Amino acid sequence: MTIKYTPDHEWIKIDGNVGTVGITHHAQDALGDVVFVDLPEVGKTYAAKDAAAVVESVKAAADVYMPAEAQVLEVNEALRDDPSLANSDPLGAGWFFKIRLANPADLEAFMDETRYTAFAADAH
Repeated sequence: MTIKYTPDHEWIKIDGNVGTVGITHHAQDALGDVVFVDLPEVGKTYAAKDAAAVVESVKAAADVYMPAEAQVLEVNEALRDDPSLANSDPLGAGWFFKIRLANPADLEAFMDETRYTAFAADAH
C-alpha cells in the first residue's frame, strides 16, 4: 500500500485501483477544531481536482478535492458522526472517502511523505 500527498494537503492511500482519501496533519492543524464534514455521494464520479467534500472548523471551511478521476465507493460515516476524528486521527480513523480510481497512474505525480513534509514546512 502506498500513500501519496497532494499540493492541496490531502493524502491518498492507494491499494490497486482503490484509494482512501483524507486531510493531512498540516491541513487539520491549519483548520483547527473540525466541527462538521460534508461528504460526497456514494456512486458519484468526480474529475480530478473537483471539490468532493467540505470540512468546517471553528476557524474556516475548506474543500477536500478529488485527487484524480474516480468514483466514490464509500464515505466515513464515523467521521460524519464525530468530525473531530479529522483532528485526532487524520491519517487513520479520520479518513473522508474511498474511491475507485479511473487510472491509478494519475497519482504517480503526487508527493511521497518526504517531499510532502518539506512542502508543508514551506507552506507555513
